[in-house]
Amino acid sequence: MSEGRTNWRKTAVVALPAVLAVGVMTSVMAQGVLAASFAVSGTSFQVSSGNLRSKGLSSYVQTDRSADGRGHPVALLGIGDATLSDICQSAEVKTPVGTVVFKLTAGGAAGDVTASSLVIDGEDLVGDARFGTAQIGRDASTLDAVPAVHGEKGKFGLQAGDIEVSKVRSHAWSATGGNFRLKGMKVDVSLGGKKCF
Repeated sequence: MSEGRTNWRKTAVVALPAVLAVGVMTSVMAQGVLAASFAVSGTSFQVSSGNLRSKGLSSYVQTDRSADGRGHPVALLGIGDATLSDICQSAEVKTPVGTVVFKLTAGGAAGDVTASSLVIDGEDLVGDARFGTAQIGRDASTLDAVPAVHGEKGKFGLQAGDIEVSKVRSHAWSATGGNFRLKGMKVDVSLGGKKCF
């Protein structure tokens, strides 16, 4: 094969499972039936957005488990009725042909991305934030700002009313949501591709 040409057979072998998985996940999330509790992969991923607005936020610390039993401490962020100006999700995946970057983008010129009861299990969250009424140190079992998002009795929690966060950057282990609407969705799987940030 001459230099600079793409071997489409190898590309298809790498890309097809990821594209099918995204299709199934998007379909299931759109129906609002994806459980928030599942074994995570051994790979964290990036999530970014220019602007996120929500009618509520609940958060507490928990541990996600991967299929091999390893624990990953995360801050579970429950975001009710979220509107995002754009969204980018990317992950590096090792394959037999090299490290592939899986990247999903949506929104921007195509219009806002929306989701109800968006839940992100994140290692970190960076951005410029404005919160409505905040309650920090509330018992995680009593959180009620986002339906069905609460933790164990006696655990530290926080919640807030309306929120807006610009320049959102997060490393996460999982993200789920009901009634996701991804306008202008694009999936890209490429060797040595560019991540969200």
